[in-house]
Amino acid sequence: MNKILYVMDFQDNTHYTYNITEDTIIYHFSVDSSSVVDIHMVTEGATLYYYYNTINYHNNSFKITVEHLKNHTHSELFNHGVNVKDKKLDFLVDGIVPKNSIECICNQENQIINMKNGKSTICPNLLIDNYDVNSNHAAYIGKFSEEKLFYLMSRGISFLEANRLLLNGFLINSDSIDLHEIDLFVKEIEKI
Repeated sequence: MNKILYVMDFQDNTHYTYNITEDTIIYHFSVDSSSVVDIHMVTEGATLYYYYNTINYHNNSFKITVEHLKNHTHSELFNHGVNVKDKKLDFLVDGIVPKNSIECICNQENQIINMKNGKSTICPNLLIDNYDVNSNHAAYIGKFSEEKLFYLMSRGISFLEANRLLLNGFLINSDSIDLHEIDLFVKEIEKI
């Protein structure tokens, strides 16, 4: 069974440190805040799924580092941000596998949607010191695709409702999320 954690940040700057000793899922929801997250994979064979979802109105940054300190550890990071105004949103994402950690999986997927003309950056770094590792990263900054909006609108959905559907799917990106746990975040999505 997985350990499941819900983290909520609303307009503050926070620093989190996690030592992952068992299979864990972390859902981190943020509204207009900057966060620093340090994750240490400290038990052999432990798996982490980390979902970071943020709504940004001002200049904010998110820095996450996951360090694989034991063999056969597995991390999957999914970082999604919506930059609502013409402000700055930065993601700095580091995956670290030292030389003595073997057969690790270290993956990250990072996306920022700019609703207007905001300035966003994503720095996906994989600092791998071992050949016996499977590691990937992806980064996307832009708007929702015209094709997705057109498809929804061709089914009779208004432009505003199409954007709302895409926002919900983008920011609440897992079927296993308990919506009661993130009620305030869901209400914030409705304001966009």
